[in-house]
Amino acid sequence: MMISEVTEQELIEYAREDADDPEVFKAFNIILAACKSYIRSYTGLTDELIDTKEDLTIALMVLANEMYENRTFTVENDKVNVVVKTILNMHSINLL
Repeated sequence: MMISEVTEQELIEYAREDADDPEVFKAFNIILAACKSYIRSYTGLTDELIDTKEDLTIALMVLANEMYENRTFTVENDKVNVVVKTILNMHSINLL
């Protein structure tokens, strides 16, 4: 599945939340847009290139779930989520 195909409904199901709650849907609508933007900024990839990397989809889902669960992107002890960081680093073209 490509990132462009991911829907709010799929993220809600992944998070095991109430899909009928309009507030949950609204939150995941915002989170989905934020996750896509974060992945674009972090990797430096275009939307077209992001869609060629299917493993980025799980990074998006984990990131979205964590954003929802914690309402922020959790950084513990100055460490970014290892799964998300590893996948994004594999595709990052804007490393210094």
